[in-house]
Amino acid sequence: MRETADFSRYRRGIGAALLLAGFAASAAALDNPGYDRPGLGFTPAVLGAGDVTLEQGLPDWSLSRDDSGSSAQYTADSLLRLGIGHALELQFGSSYNRLSGGGAIDHGRGDSTLAVKFAPPARGNFSWGLLGSVEFTDGARAFRNPRRQYLLGAAFNWQLDARNGAALYLENVRSGARDSRQLAVNDAYAFTPRFFGYVEYDVMDVAGAGHGSRAGAGLAWMLTPRVQLDAGMRHRLGGAAPTWEAGLGVSMYFGR
Repeated sequence: MRETADFSRYRRGIGAALLLAGFAASAAALDNPGYDRPGLGFTPAVLGAGDVTLEQGLPDWSLSRDDSGSSAQYTADSLLRLGIGHALELQFGSSYNRLSGGGAIDHGRGDSTLAVKFAPPARGNFSWGLLGSVEFTDGARAFRNPRRQYLLGAAFNWQLDARNGAALYLENVRSGARDSRQLAVNDAYAFTPRFFGYVEYDVMDVAGAGHGSRAGAGLAWMLTPRVQLDAGMRHRLGGAAPTWEAGLGVSMYFGR
């Protein structure tokens, strides 16, 4: 059972959030505002009322090493987003996991998450949004938090030019009487109208574990205006963070 905030559950979106001019234009006819995969954070844009996206890990993987040994976890996480209008969006998330370490193997469903996102229309080259969520304690025993977690996140994006964008993400997770915090920065670049890459860096203060930092990079490809494929990886630079993280994902838009 985990005793600290699991930041890997909230890794989505800074890269995709930039809505770089090329691939954003390819989806504009469908009013697709982009996806919360890949990268840390979330996209500061909401779906139109009644529109839906499904974002699925295929799966994501993390490796942690310390003095007691190593453990590897595979996570096929699912995020369902529903636009409700008035710059608001509902999100429902869960996951299926496999954890191996110390000669033991556990598998099962992770905790469920319910979230609300607020993101007003972008102003020029700047956009921002807020996300609040609650993570329940309904997962399998090996993947269940000991108590509910409450997250508040804020994302800020700047479109620097037609191909390049930057983003900042701030997050606080409260569990019981303890808080865990994270700050992430990102830069993304559109190689073609449908293909972009990003680099990211974050620092965190995890309750009960201390400080940590990571750096990573990834790619995303708009296969069609409704379907995006992504791949990314991160490496621990120091402190309380998984040694390695990597993942593949697919995101699908079901708007009008």
